[in-house]
Amino acid sequence: LDGLKNSALFREDQYSYILYPNKDLPRFITKNTIPETAVNSSELLTQLVKNDHLQIIEKDINGTYHFNGNFKNANDLKAGLDKLTSTSYSALVEKDQGKVLQIFEDIFNHKAFTGRSGTFFGYEGLGSIYWHMVSKLLLAVQECCWNAIDNKESPEIIGRLLEHYYEINAGIGVHKSPSLYGAFPTDPYSHTPAGKGAQQPGMTGQVKEDILSRFGELGVRVNDGQLYFMPALLRKGEFLKETKRFDYVDIDLNHHHILLEKGTLAFTYCQIPIVYHLADSDKMEIIKADGKSTINDSLYLDQVTSNKIFERTGEISKIMVYVNDAILK
Repeated sequence: LDGLKNSALFREDQYSYILYPNKDLPRFITKNTIPETAVNSSELLTQLVKNDHLQIIEKDINGTYHFNGNFKNANDLKAGLDKLTSTSYSALVEKDQGKVLQIFEDIFNHKAFTGRSGTFFGYEGLGSIYWHMVSKLLLAVQECCWNAIDNKESPEIIGRLLEHYYEINAGIGVHKSPSLYGAFPTDPYSHTPAGKGAQQPGMTGQVKEDILSRFGELGVRVNDGQLYFMPALLRKGEFLKETKRFDYVDIDLNHHHILLEKGTLAFTYCQIPIVYHLADSDKMEIIKADGKSTINDSLYLDQVTSNKIFERTGEISKIMVYVNDAILK
């Protein structure tokens, strides 16, 4: 991650990453040019040029060699060579077919073709940030953060991973101003080419990774069928500085609201409101639909209660999670 940040893949203007480093692309006029040494290495090509036979190769007025401009790929070249097997060139085709196909591949390098991302600029080409890719990177780094926390790595390693995570997160559109993003920050966009704002709006795959990452930031985790809350990635600055209203829709599509106090934050999970409170120690209050509640001295729910949430039975109406603020950044 340190290397990635210091590489040619980092775009400082958007504080994010491109898919491939920029490169110097060949000019159109230099494409499909066969080196003279390659032509001379093939008896078939040499003979075709000598006889001015244009089905496979042509020599232009400048003395430069080119494959037939109608060939789209190696299959077209092979079909052209196959047609020569019924002519006086048959023996040369049999001898040189593999060599000619290799020369074709050496020139066009089709095996390394990566589509738009590596062959031109703009329009999802070179210099473009692919937002879905950045979100995949974000989620992968978050998984590394959790692995480090679960394996009790050193605070330095965990801290450096978290720094990278939130730096990558800050580069994603939803955290930017419209002027920097070049579009509505809350809308998902395909890519951002160099020198332009975000392009091609639509429900990209980015949305999925962003949702997964957000639940990870909030510390919503499931293990062996048990739901638990471990907001080790959550930042204290996300908790409210003043009272605010939180609106949500329950499993029966009824609209509700909760008045959130300073020092709290809320979200829904399986359409059940989860309210985090800053506290001196961890505990949890599970409030049921009948008004009764139970208190847990940990942030783990048992499997029975977890299943009621996963299956959306309606028996749980709200969960109050009291988070030891000593673990928050």
